This record gives sequence, C-alpha cells and structure tokens, in this order.
Amino acid sequence: MSLSAGIEAVESLELEVQRVAESSAEIPGDEDFRRWVEAALPRTSEPVELVIRLVDEAESRRLNRDYRDRDGSTNVLSFPFEAPPEAPLPLLGDLVICVQVVAREAAEQGKEPHAHWAHMVIHGVLHLLGYDHQDDAETQQMERLEREILCALDFPDPYPDEA
Repeated sequence: MSLSAGIEAVESLELEVQRVAESSAEIPGDEDFRRWVEAALPRTSEPVELVIRLVDEAESRRLNRDYRDRDGSTNVLSFPFEAPPEAPLPLLGDLVICVQVVAREAAEQGKEPHAHWAHMVIHGVLHLLGYDHQDDAETQQMERLEREILCALDFPDPYPDEA
C-alpha cells in the first residue's frame, strides 16, 4: 500500500466529525481532521467515507471494555468496516477519539496538543487501513509511517525517545 504523506491523498473524502464530548480542551476544527485523514490515506480515485467521533471518557471506557475487553478509557479506537463482497461500499470505518485522554496525554508527554491530535488521527486511520502494532516488526512499520506522515505535515516526531 502506497501512502502519500502530506499530499491530498483521495479525490473524494466524505468525512463526518461527530462532537459528542463536552470539554474545556481545545479540539481541532473539521478542516484539520480532513487534512490529517487525507495525509494518512493511500492515493486513490475511489471515494472514501470515514466517521470521527469525539467522545468523553465514559463512552471511551464503555467501547474499550465492550470491544477490546479493556476496562478504561483510551485515546483512539478504530473500527474498520468490511463490506460484504456483493455490496462494496466506500466506508473505511469509524475512529472514536477520547477528548480528555488526548488532552491529558499531550500535557503529560509535553506535546503540543494540535500535534498530538494529528498523531491520534493518523494512528487511527492507519489502523483502519490494516496496520497494527502487535509485534516489534509491525510496531516499527506503523511508527515509521506515522513519523513520515507527521513530518510531511510539519509536526515533530511523536516518538522522539525511540528514534
């Protein structure tokens, strides 16, 4: 799969951003989310649909528990969509991002919040595309892609201690 970091990647992206969490944290605008998603997607002329749902810790915890058997909120959850062969649809899947966790992580890790948001979106999109970090080789490949995409968007390395 060929990714096109920093270049408009798809000709037709339908992106829905659902803002259901109330927070005092600064949340990026829809245009930021669109730019980050496009940067992480492979070049294609096929339409792509994606939903990003911004949630609070209670919803993140419930989804993490119900779908990953982990009791606690998390930064980003990815739900890939697999259309049946007889009915292909352009839906890539859903990302669920916990506003409070992302804000807290950025502060704890000394990262600029906007950069951390970009990282979480790109990380989630890569999961939707089938990338994972279940073993060292997969982790290295995924982190390399994240670094390349974020660098092309003029964001710092999200893993500076691991370089």
